[in-house]
Amino acid sequence: MSIQGGYLPATRHPWPNFLFLLPLLLAYEGGVLWLGGTQPHVIRNGADAWLRWALEAFGLQQLYWTPALLAALFLYWSWVRRADRPDDLVGVTTGMAIESVAFALGLWGISRGLGPLLDGFGIELRAGPLTATEQAIGQVITFVGAGIYEEMLFRLLLFCSLDWLLGWVGLPSPLALLLAAGASATLFSAAHHIGPFGEPFHGYVFLFRTLAGLYFALLLKLRGFGIVAGAHACYDVLVGVVVG
Repeated sequence: MSIQGGYLPATRHPWPNFLFLLPLLLAYEGGVLWLGGTQPHVIRNGADAWLRWALEAFGLQQLYWTPALLAALFLYWSWVRRADRPDDLVGVTTGMAIESVAFALGLWGISRGLGPLLDGFGIELRAGPLTATEQAIGQVITFVGAGIYEEMLFRLLLFCSLDWLLGWVGLPSPLALLLAAGASATLFSAAHHIGPFGEPFHGYVFLFRTLAGLYFALLLKLRGFGIVAGAHACYDVLVGVVVG
């Protein structure tokens, strides 16, 4: 591949990121239209709904605006970076898929170990049992949307903006990164308990999602948007459908 440094920096280039995300984006949007019918909000991920409400405030009410703007962002970014575009796109995107599964399994391992760790310190934060209300295919579609749009909102927009802003006001880079990651992770966790579709608050769930937000922020910084979105979607499918 032409990009300097080989596979590792290639996974952070916008062009393979776009190609990796495109089938996930098409599967999610197509699935919402197919299963949602006249009530697509039942299938849509919360972050997706919030982004659509924000766009509607500017008069952009058509269904295609959110995915179109995300695709346009990556296409423009890819054009700007066209000079160092990787050559082996199949190899890069295949590696990204493998990494996504591996990092999803890593987060699942953390989730399995967090409860006993807290118990060992005498901290009681257990969540109540969760009940599934959708068919498995509808859950998978929603989880894919979470991987794309939650990472777009909380990591690509919020975390990166906070990191840049804190650096701009003069904070040292490591401190700015830590504060931005912590703030975006906390908001990411809290957002799941807000609004009419929010979940009941449970301390364990809130704590774990905050840790997951930190995990995803680190992944974004080190491995790029495509891998963190893929890992998020794979993790949600793993715990919500496969072992849930």
